[in-house]
Amino acid sequence: MLADTIELLAPKAGESYLDLTAGYGGHSRAVIDRTGAPERATLVDRDQNAINELGSFKAAGARLIHDDFAHAAEELVANNERFDMVLLDVGVSSPQFDRGSRGFSFQSDGPLDMRMDQSRGQTGAEFLAATSEQQLRGVIKDYGEERFAKQIARAIIAQRASGQPIATTGQLAKIVASAVPKAEPGQDPATRTFQALRIFLNQELEELSLVLPQCLAALAPEGRLAVISFHSLEDRIVKRFIRGEQDRDGLPSNFPVRAKDLPQPRLVAVGRAIRPSAAEIQRNPRSRSAVLRVAERTLVA
Repeated sequence: MLADTIELLAPKAGESYLDLTAGYGGHSRAVIDRTGAPERATLVDRDQNAINELGSFKAAGARLIHDDFAHAAEELVANNERFDMVLLDVGVSSPQFDRGSRGFSFQSDGPLDMRMDQSRGQTGAEFLAATSEQQLRGVIKDYGEERFAKQIARAIIAQRASGQPIATTGQLAKIVASAVPKAEPGQDPATRTFQALRIFLNQELEELSLVLPQCLAALAPEGRLAVISFHSLEDRIVKRFIRGEQDRDGLPSNFPVRAKDLPQPRLVAVGRAIRPSAAEIQRNPRSRSAVLRVAERTLVA
């Protein structure tokens, strides 16, 4: 959704830019081409491989930060830094999916890692080796919205009990497929389980909830925030946050209070949520579940 994002962020010459999920620089390159100010760009990613690929931006004057987006945003706000544009492109990047060694995809067999930051945290294999059936069922149901979570969790625990560890994406995909009695048309039966484990291991929903208030604090007056999400749970968090900041009074519509005494909004939504066109989905099938929401910071402190 690059074109829509750039159109709504509306970069202007000389403006500052914070990309909290820089990935391999696609959005950043398009924004900086329009601002002409790489020295006013800060690019963040928790994946060291992505940071390594952003060397050309650093050479041009941009600042690179290897950190998760919630902690990075907190530090920038604490240092009183403000930006004209802030971008969050939530989820896994295509290079992460495409590299079998990262363990995000079942399309090719590889180690069951699933960590966005491979320098820390529990791998997927380590989690499956230690979790209880009850916890695993909850993760698959809550983060994957999988209706067969009970059967899948039971099959995974049974496999573990056989003495054979689940160490690869191929192993896990086969176990899930054997446990799902009815697959959704056009979707691999392992899709929701892999999604659930990835979101849980990387604390993606918790990070998103933490970072949104920091994004607001990091925006300069009339600055723009763009968030691209790929899952209904993520989009729900974003939508509620923007709506909550836009409708701050929380009072009944007939409550006897003057309009000037009501808390004023700190964010205002820019248009409606945007989803990819049929043409874009055809070009990039992974964009089919994407939702873009943009909001603007008001002058209210």
